[in-house]
Amino acid sequence: MKLLSPAISRLARFRQERIEHWMNNPVAVQREVLQHLVTSAQYTEFGRKYNFSKIFSIREYKNAVPIHEYDDLKPYIQRIMNGEQNILWNTPITWFAKSSGTTSDKSKFIPVSEESLQDCHYKGAKDVLTMYYNFNPESDLLTGKGLVIGGSHTINQVNEDVHYGDLSAVLLQNSPFWGHWIRTPELSIALLDEWEDKIERLALNTIAENVTSISGVPTWTMVLIRRILEITGKSNLSEVWPSLELYIHGGVAFTPYQEQFRKLIGKDIHYLDMYNASEGFFAAQGNPHDDGMLLFLDHGIFMEFMPVEEYGKPQPETIGLADVELGKNYALVINTNGGLWRYLLGDTIQFTSRGPFRIKVSGRLKHFINAFGEEVIVDNTDKAIAIACQKTGAIVNDYTAAPVYFSDAGNGAHEWMVEFEKEPADLAVFVSELDKALQSVNSDYEAKRHKDIALGLPILHALKKGVFTAWLKSKGKLGGQHKVPRLSNNREHIEEILAIMPTMG
Repeated sequence: MKLLSPAISRLARFRQERIEHWMNNPVAVQREVLQHLVTSAQYTEFGRKYNFSKIFSIREYKNAVPIHEYDDLKPYIQRIMNGEQNILWNTPITWFAKSSGTTSDKSKFIPVSEESLQDCHYKGAKDVLTMYYNFNPESDLLTGKGLVIGGSHTINQVNEDVHYGDLSAVLLQNSPFWGHWIRTPELSIALLDEWEDKIERLALNTIAENVTSISGVPTWTMVLIRRILEITGKSNLSEVWPSLELYIHGGVAFTPYQEQFRKLIGKDIHYLDMYNASEGFFAAQGNPHDDGMLLFLDHGIFMEFMPVEEYGKPQPETIGLADVELGKNYALVINTNGGLWRYLLGDTIQFTSRGPFRIKVSGRLKHFINAFGEEVIVDNTDKAIAIACQKTGAIVNDYTAAPVYFSDAGNGAHEWMVEFEKEPADLAVFVSELDKALQSVNSDYEAKRHKDIALGLPILHALKKGVFTAWLKSKGKLGGQHKVPRLSNNREHIEEILAIMPTMG
């Protein structure tokens, strides 16, 4: 099987030339992507409504088409699910990726065309592999199997032609035959709906495989690793899978989990971050040492960047790649080969490099705390948690935070719910270090904390293990891509978790 590596490396070098083309010509390539999208959809219902046939520039396109959120496109999507075609996109849409999100109980159904499968999701996956082999040409990655942790929704049938499932389920169901050779577990287990049973069967069915890579959300990957170690009696994962060399993660920031993974795996491996959502494959790290993920510019998605202060305005402004600034928060607006037009994704990103364009996900438009003008985002709190853990020796599994509002009893504060894998020796010291770290990464928070004028010291609850899992289960959001929302500007989640805590014993 080792003979496979040179052949794969040669193929990777060939694909790398294509990647370098769009890396070196970002603005021109993105302009071509938009022109292709508009031309393809000009005779759809949406294209006729907005006169796509008369649009010949980015400026004309932006002037013609308003920004859309999901509810704006929902009537079109519902009609497609009912069997109508040529509504948003010019080829048949028979698959939808179900995305429940973390701020609403309502499900979103994202149209998935053949083009979005082939030219976005699968092409993105091939490019991740290409970039990895370019970085590590002697890799034995494809001499073993990739363990994929995802797909908590089985495939559901709307009618004779239309199906939906979560993104990983849709991708697995439609993947080419050779994809099944290099992936584990078998499809019937990968698509199991009941998450607790799935973890058990994933563990039992993959222990004997030669696993060289793992892909999945960190929280559920850790649950699986711990179960595998329990079953095998091994002290770390490298004793189970000696050839393991790569972990591909996404969905949440990896910083709070990095030290735990190092201990669970037991040896140094490569870690790559990727940004793959139901709406498209947007970016991935080409090299584990890169600061940020390479933005995928030739994958059927034209991207616009909305400064976050524009959100909520009647006619918000967006900018293109040529005008983005490093370190500034932008809401991502996408136009896709699945029929999403000027669609506000809900994620916020920051650029870490302009040559080439690399990004990191900094949070969600609606996942922040700004009850007192502190403008705290997830990127801030992830960094602060990591610093507090480093200072105190604690290990955090998960957390969420929300504001405590002013009252007669005192000033406002932030209330934190933290599940520790390893609690600090002194919780008060952890809170102090968390507070100092947050002040160091966010000057607005620092100003509000000055002499406790507006904000008091954070209030922290150390949760028993299983509280977050119980809360997610109560919401019908256990497993897969579902995750605990890091921040909220209201107390809805916090109050629900506080209500569950007494029932956990």
